[in-house]
Amino acid sequence: MSKRILIVDDEPKLLGAVAETLSEEGYQVATANSGMEALLRLAESMPDLIISDIRMPGMDGYQLVSTLRSNPRTELIPIIFLSAKGKREDRITGFRNGVDAYVTKPFDPEELLVIIANILSRAARISAELARLMNTSKVEDPAIPLIYDEDFTGSEMRIAALVAKGLSNKEIAAQLDVSVRTVEGHISNILSKKGWSSRVEIVRHIMKQNGA
Repeated sequence: MSKRILIVDDEPKLLGAVAETLSEEGYQVATANSGMEALLRLAESMPDLIISDIRMPGMDGYQLVSTLRSNPRTELIPIIFLSAKGKREDRITGFRNGVDAYVTKPFDPEELLVIIANILSRAARISAELARLMNTSKVEDPAIPLIYDEDFTGSEMRIAALVAKGLSNKEIAAQLDVSVRTVEGHISNILSKKGWSSRVEIVRHIMKQNGA
């Protein structure tokens, strides 16, 4: 399945140019012309990556990133700033706000595509490594509730079960020998898939499956 990318920019020509570039590369593209419209798009469908301008009416790019990073459902979505603000302090502010890459306008399409590919490849490697670790021959803990949900991957089911057991993200990461960020990413995916807002709903779901 091709990756989904959301582009946020209030300049129609630039928005169209980026969308065309990504579509030709095989990505599924959605667009928004403001930060608020981007949040509406995110409520409808979660992208694999977001490309956003900074200067926009109403909610600017900095405010959009801050909002996304403070929400468990969206905090780990990779974000690229594509902006005419190219000064050193602008880039530093962008990275401090939590963006993964910063590209200045006018942009080089080939450079943008390489950056996108690298970010998505890294995310895929993290997910694959966690899946591999989940499938290794570890001794199952009988105290961990059983869970099966067709919406979840094997990795997500294992992590959901550990959440239900009461382990913190740090404890789950230590048990599975992965990073806390990787655990957070899978929990974010679980919440997103079910439209849940907190870990409590994961626990309730598993306890219900186990007749508790």
